Amino acid sequence: MSKFSAQVSLLFIVVALVCAFVPVLSVDEGEVKTLWDTCLVKITPKCALNIIAVVFGNGTLSDLCCSDLVKEGKLCHDTLIKYIADRPSLIAHETEYLKKRDEVWNHCVSISKTL
Repeated sequence: MSKFSAQVSLLFIVVALVCAFVPVLSVDEGEVKTLWDTCLVKITPKCALNIIAVVFGNGTLSDLCCSDLVKEGKLCHDTLIKYIADRPSLIAHETEYLKKRDEVWNHCVSISKTL
């Protein structure tokens, strides 16, 4: 039960981070629900945080998280990272973040082929 509670807590943290980084006025409610229903539920909260840390910082990504990312799909990965990168405080470096997003995706696809 404690492990489940910790996972639920991590999920709420990821949701809070995504909501904090997603520009509220540029995303309609239906689109957010679609992203939630189709994307965020496919990846563990820990891996989601690790992927965000890699793209927007100096985090590291495990092979397991790469596998989760590939299962999530490129469209979900691209869309979620783009929403975060579109924040006014990050927009100056958007090209850099989108390049890093693509590097992470390509790395994870190559890793997942060997698993």
